[in-house]
Amino acid sequence: MNAIIYCRVSTDKHTQETSLARQKIELTRLAERYNLNVIACIEEQKSGYEIERDGIFEMLDIFSDKGAECLLIQDETRLGRGNTKIALFHQLQKLHVSVYTAMHEGILELSESDSMVLQIVSIVEEYQRKMHNAKIKRGMKRAVERGYNPAVNLKNQHHAPGRERVDFPIEEVIRLREKKLTFEEITKTLNGLGYSVSKATVHRRYKELHDT
Repeated sequence: MNAIIYCRVSTDKHTQETSLARQKIELTRLAERYNLNVIACIEEQKSGYEIERDGIFEMLDIFSDKGAECLLIQDETRLGRGNTKIALFHQLQKLHVSVYTAMHEGILELSESDSMVLQIVSIVEEYQRKMHNAKIKRGMKRAVERGYNPAVNLKNQHHAPGRERVDFPIEEVIRLREKKLTFEEITKTLNGLGYSVSKATVHRRYKELHDT
């Protein structure tokens, strides 16, 4: 299993630099103990409360690209502190990353309170996703009730004028506006059809067309 070693200290003092070296040595030994293939060793001198760290972004990019499946840290505070720690652990969970620590000499054991917070965050995120999908379905249902037929209306969308400039069928925006749908409802309908576009963009392109 490929792994990333992540070492962090909060300041750039010489004593902290020594701590970075010590963390790296301990985590390298931990990787050897569990036969993990270390593909990157990231070292940072940043506050644990700061989430905008180059090393963190590099680490998450590798995990997102499936370049590694395991993270090695000295202890959970090296990854982050406070809300930053919870946010990062949540992201790692979503990426199915295993976390090993030198402190536990193996798989990380989160405290009961941290585990509870992560469960709550996951539940809230799931309900937000369900609510978002429900809004899309509601917008689509209203559009269909007013005579909108996606199968017919989008059949020739690749022939639409200006298709190279925009990433959604502007002619369908016009049709839906004529059916008295709001820009928010039109945006949700387009999102439901697979077009990733914001309400502001839909409104701007519609206005551009009518101003010409």
